Amino acid sequence: MKYFELFAIPVQFDVDLNTVNARYLELQKILHPDRHASLGAQQQLLAVQKTAELNDALQVIKQPLKRAEYMLAEKHIDIRAEQQTLQDPEFLMQQMELREELSEITDAADPEAAIAQFENHVKELHQDYYAELKKHIDSDDQEQLKIAADIVRKLKFIYKLREELERIEDSLFDD
Repeated sequence: MKYFELFAIPVQFDVDLNTVNARYLELQKILHPDRHASLGAQQQLLAVQKTAELNDALQVIKQPLKRAEYMLAEKHIDIRAEQQTLQDPEFLMQQMELREELSEITDAADPEAAIAQFENHVKELHQDYYAELKKHIDSDDQEQLKIAADIVRKLKFIYKLREELERIEDSLFDD
Protein backbone atom coordinates (compact mmCIF):
# COMPACT_ATOMS: atom_id res chain seq x y z
CA MET A 1 0.00 0.00 0.00
CA LYS A 2 1.41 3.36 -1.03
CA TYR A 3 0.49 5.82 1.70
CA PHE A 4 0.43 8.97 -0.39
CA GLU A 5 -1.77 7.30 -3.00
CA LEU A 6 -4.03 6.00 -0.28
CA PHE A 7 -4.70 9.53 0.94
CA ALA A 8 -4.80 10.91 -2.62
CA ILE A 9 -2.09 13.47 -1.92
CA PRO A 10 1.08 14.33 -3.83
CA VAL A 11 4.27 12.55 -2.82
CA GLN A 12 5.96 15.44 -1.06
CA PHE A 13 7.13 16.24 2.43
CA ASP A 14 4.71 19.09 3.05
CA VAL A 15 1.23 17.63 3.31
CA ASP A 16 -2.18 19.13 3.94
CA LEU A 17 -3.24 17.39 7.14
CA ASN A 18 -6.84 18.52 6.67
CA THR A 19 -6.96 16.62 3.38
CA VAL A 20 -5.30 13.61 5.00
CA ASN A 21 -7.78 13.59 7.88
CA ALA A 22 -10.78 13.98 5.58
CA ARG A 23 -9.60 11.12 3.37
CA TYR A 24 -8.91 9.00 6.45
CA LEU A 25 -12.48 9.45 7.65
CA GLU A 26 -13.83 8.52 4.20
CA LEU A 27 -11.71 5.37 4.08
CA GLN A 28 -12.50 4.50 7.68
CA LYS A 29 -16.21 4.50 6.84
CA ILE A 30 -15.63 2.25 3.85
CA LEU A 31 -13.25 -0.17 5.54
CA HIS A 32 -14.72 -0.38 9.03
CA PRO A 33 -15.22 -4.07 9.98
CA ASP A 34 -18.82 -3.46 11.12
CA ARG A 35 -19.75 -2.63 7.53
CA HIS A 36 -18.55 -6.10 6.52
CA ALA A 37 -20.25 -8.10 9.29
CA SER A 38 -22.77 -9.69 6.93
CA LEU A 39 -20.10 -10.77 4.43
CA GLY A 40 -18.53 -13.51 6.53
CA ALA A 41 -15.50 -14.03 8.73
CA GLN A 42 -12.92 -13.80 5.95
CA GLN A 43 -14.24 -10.45 4.71
CA GLN A 44 -14.36 -9.15 8.28
CA LEU A 45 -10.77 -10.23 8.86
CA LEU A 46 -9.72 -8.52 5.64
CA ALA A 47 -11.52 -5.34 6.74
CA VAL A 48 -9.73 -5.46 10.10
CA GLN A 49 -6.37 -5.82 8.33
CA LYS A 50 -7.15 -2.96 5.93
CA THR A 51 -8.25 -0.76 8.83
CA ALA A 52 -5.00 -1.50 10.67
CA GLU A 53 -3.00 -0.63 7.54
CA LEU A 54 -4.99 2.59 7.18
CA ASN A 55 -4.25 3.51 10.80
CA ASP A 56 -0.54 2.79 10.29
CA ALA A 57 -0.53 4.93 7.14
CA LEU A 58 -2.19 7.79 8.99
CA GLN A 59 0.42 7.70 11.77
CA VAL A 60 3.25 7.79 9.24
CA ILE A 61 1.82 10.60 7.13
CA LYS A 62 0.83 12.76 10.11
CA GLN A 63 4.24 12.64 11.83
CA PRO A 64 6.95 14.52 9.91
CA LEU A 65 9.86 12.34 11.01
CA LYS A 66 8.05 9.10 10.18
CA ARG A 67 6.86 10.64 6.90
CA ALA A 68 10.45 11.53 5.98
CA GLU A 69 11.66 8.01 6.82
CA TYR A 70 8.84 6.53 4.74
CA MET A 71 9.63 8.80 1.79
CA LEU A 72 13.29 7.82 1.95
CA ALA A 73 12.38 4.13 2.13
CA GLU A 74 10.18 4.52 -0.93
CA LYS A 75 13.26 5.92 -2.69
CA HIS A 76 15.38 2.95 -1.55
CA ILE A 77 17.08 4.58 1.44
CA ASP A 78 15.56 2.74 4.36
CA ILE A 79 16.75 4.10 7.71
CA ARG A 80 13.68 3.24 9.79
CA ALA A 81 15.25 0.44 11.84
CA GLU A 82 18.91 1.29 11.62
CA GLN A 83 21.14 2.13 14.53
CA GLN A 84 23.78 3.87 12.42
CA THR A 85 25.87 6.59 14.01
CA LEU A 86 26.54 9.71 12.01
CA GLN A 87 30.10 10.31 10.93
CA ASP A 88 29.74 14.08 11.30
CA PRO A 89 32.33 15.21 13.89
CA GLU A 90 30.67 18.61 14.39
CA PHE A 91 27.32 16.99 15.07
CA LEU A 92 28.87 14.42 17.38
CA MET A 93 30.52 17.20 19.38
CA GLN A 94 27.22 19.07 19.53
CA GLN A 95 25.51 15.87 20.66
CA MET A 96 28.01 15.44 23.51
CA GLU A 97 27.56 19.05 24.59
CA LEU A 98 23.77 18.73 24.56
CA ARG A 99 23.88 15.54 26.60
CA GLU A 100 26.18 17.22 29.12
CA GLU A 101 23.86 20.25 29.31
CA LEU A 102 20.89 17.92 29.79
CA SER A 103 22.62 15.98 32.58
CA GLU A 104 23.36 19.22 34.45
CA ILE A 105 19.71 20.30 34.61
CA THR A 106 18.86 18.29 37.73
CA ASP A 107 21.71 19.93 39.67
CA ALA A 108 21.06 23.46 38.41
CA ALA A 109 20.34 26.20 40.94
CA ASP A 110 17.17 26.99 38.98
CA PRO A 111 16.07 23.81 37.18
CA GLU A 112 13.05 25.52 35.61
CA ALA A 113 15.24 28.15 33.98
CA ALA A 114 17.72 25.49 32.88
CA ILE A 115 14.90 23.48 31.35
CA ALA A 116 13.52 26.53 29.52
CA GLN A 117 16.96 27.40 28.18
CA PHE A 118 17.57 23.83 27.04
CA GLU A 119 14.12 23.62 25.43
CA ASN A 120 14.80 26.82 23.48
CA HIS A 121 18.16 25.52 22.31
CA VAL A 122 16.69 22.19 21.19
CA LYS A 123 13.70 23.91 19.56
CA GLU A 124 16.05 26.10 17.53
CA LEU A 125 18.06 23.07 16.41
CA HIS A 126 14.85 21.25 15.50
CA GLN A 127 13.69 24.18 13.38
CA ASP A 128 17.06 24.44 11.63
CA TYR A 129 17.21 20.71 10.83
CA TYR A 130 13.58 20.64 9.76
CA ALA A 131 14.13 23.57 7.35
CA GLU A 132 17.22 21.82 5.98
CA LEU A 133 15.32 18.55 5.56
CA LYS A 134 12.63 20.29 3.53
CA LYS A 135 15.31 21.40 1.04
CA HIS A 136 16.42 17.83 0.29
CA ILE A 137 13.66 15.30 0.99
CA ASP A 138 11.52 15.84 -2.11
CA SER A 139 14.46 15.27 -4.46
CA ASP A 140 15.02 12.19 -6.59
CA ASP A 141 18.78 12.77 -6.58
CA GLN A 142 20.52 10.11 -4.46
CA GLU A 143 23.05 12.57 -3.03
CA GLN A 144 20.27 14.91 -1.91
CA LEU A 145 18.43 11.96 -0.39
CA LYS A 146 21.55 10.86 1.49
CA ILE A 147 21.78 14.37 2.95
CA ALA A 148 18.08 14.13 3.88
CA ALA A 149 18.73 10.77 5.56
CA ASP A 150 21.52 12.29 7.67
CA ILE A 151 19.24 15.15 8.67
CA VAL A 152 16.55 12.64 9.69
CA ARG A 153 19.16 10.88 11.83
CA LYS A 154 19.96 14.21 13.49
CA LEU A 155 16.27 14.91 14.04
CA LYS A 156 15.88 11.51 15.68
CA PHE A 157 18.55 12.55 18.15
CA ILE A 158 16.69 15.82 18.82
CA TYR A 159 13.47 13.88 19.45
CA LYS A 160 15.30 11.60 21.90
CA LEU A 161 16.68 14.63 23.72
CA ARG A 162 13.17 16.02 24.04
CA GLU A 163 11.94 12.71 25.48
CA GLU A 164 14.78 12.66 27.98
CA LEU A 165 14.03 16.24 28.95
CA GLU A 166 10.39 15.29 29.59
CA ARG A 167 11.54 12.47 31.88
CA ILE A 168 13.78 14.87 33.77
CA GLU A 169 10.93 17.37 34.09
CA ASP A 170 8.63 14.63 35.37
CA SER A 171 11.15 13.50 37.94
CA LEU A 172 11.81 17.05 39.15
CA PHE A 173 8.27 18.35 39.30
CA ASP A 174 6.03 15.37 39.99
CA ASP A 175 4.85 15.33 43.57
